[in-house]
Amino acid sequence: MEQRASTIEVRAKGRRLEGHAALFGVEARIGTFSETIRAGAFSGSLNRDVLALVDHDPHRVLARTKSGTLRLAEDTRGLAFDLDVPDTSNGRDILALAERNDLGGMSFGFAVGPGGDDWQGEKRELRAVTLYEISVIQALPAYPGTIVNARSKGITTPGLRLALAGRYLETLRS
Repeated sequence: MEQRASTIEVRAKGRRLEGHAALFGVEARIGTFSETIRAGAFSGSLNRDVLALVDHDPHRVLARTKSGTLRLAEDTRGLAFDLDVPDTSNGRDILALAERNDLGGMSFGFAVGPGGDDWQGEKRELRAVTLYEISVIQALPAYPGTIVNARSKGITTPGLRLALAGRYLETLRS
């Protein structure tokens, strides 16, 4: 399971959040390599059950496609989402932060199967991924290009990115 966070636009509309969880063709520096996402990379995942989480934490579910509270689509910019914010403590907190432009960005958790990516030296292009979740990131996104409310760039912090990825994988094992 891989995760990528970005600084993608997220807007609060009443009790809904909408925006993009990933952008096509935007280069991101991931450790020692750079990565872009090809248009259509998420198309195989649009009919599966995908969660919307807070900070990749499966104990902090905001919405899911299976229940219809999360809607995903690919458009010309990237992976668009629209989610109904629940009236829970997590939902109210995220909505309040979104309305104040205090969120860090969006992220997504995915896996790449055989032939799903293409490497050219130290450049990787994601061509087909299995999407498991999108996440609202409260602090520091790892994938440049995403914006939450205020169109400001997030800070890339590899140590935090690895810590969040490890925490997420531990929750999947338990």
